[in-house]
Amino acid sequence: MILDDTLARNNVTVLGAGTKTFVLAHGFGCDQTMWQLLTPYLEQDFRIVLFDYVGSGKSDPRAFKGEKYSKLEGYAQDIVDVCDALNLSDVTLVGHSVSSMTGLIAAIEAPHIISKLVMVCPSPCFLNDPPDYQGGFERADLEELLGLMDRNYVGWANHLAPIVMGVSGADMVETLADSFCSTDPLFAKTFARATFFSDCRDLLSKAKQPTLIFQSTEDTLAAVSVGKFVEAQMINARLEIVEANGHCLHMTHPCEIAPTMVQFALE
Repeated sequence: MILDDTLARNNVTVLGAGTKTFVLAHGFGCDQTMWQLLTPYLEQDFRIVLFDYVGSGKSDPRAFKGEKYSKLEGYAQDIVDVCDALNLSDVTLVGHSVSSMTGLIAAIEAPHIISKLVMVCPSPCFLNDPPDYQGGFERADLEELLGLMDRNYVGWANHLAPIVMGVSGADMVETLADSFCSTDPLFAKTFARATFFSDCRDLLSKAKQPTLIFQSTEDTLAAVSVGKFVEAQMINARLEIVEANGHCLHMTHPCEIAPTMVQFALE
């Protein structure tokens, strides 16, 4: 793997042969394989670009820089770099969880590349900020979760996976836990801090792209109220609430969200 080769660095995969392009950005602790249940619904009519953030999946670990990837902007730059390397434009960027926000940052930076956004279970801020915003967590709770990563990394993975997958994804918990465990702990903790302690609320109104938001009716990490907040703050967004329990609709409900995604991308 060549360090300065973006396609190798980010383990880029291209599927399909459509004239329109989806770029799929995975969430924290995951990699591009987490999209495998959704891509069959898309690849006949679209080109699909998959990648791993540096520090995730089969990306080049030599490219990891702690300072860069301690902030969401570093991961957003990976998205822009991948799009530039493939000379993409008019992209519909699909981000799961924290990648909804890295996608937002990338879209603000590169509107000439990213024309639409799809956010799957987004949260612009996981921390509670009373009285006007409830992200779902107190700082002490998240610090304890990160502390568990230091004390017992496998235990942390096995604790977090069922919370993320929820009831709807009960049979996929092991898959997610294995993904967590396969990530270098240093890289995982760096991404975890960037994920859980970032606040992107002030950025939501800066993205002008049409945005489609999917939110589960029951999601321990991002309540429906968070999805409604994102919709209200954005200039051109609409919220689709899916009857589900869990944070990974692309894995648990691909056949439900795919038709809406396709229609949105073609509009």
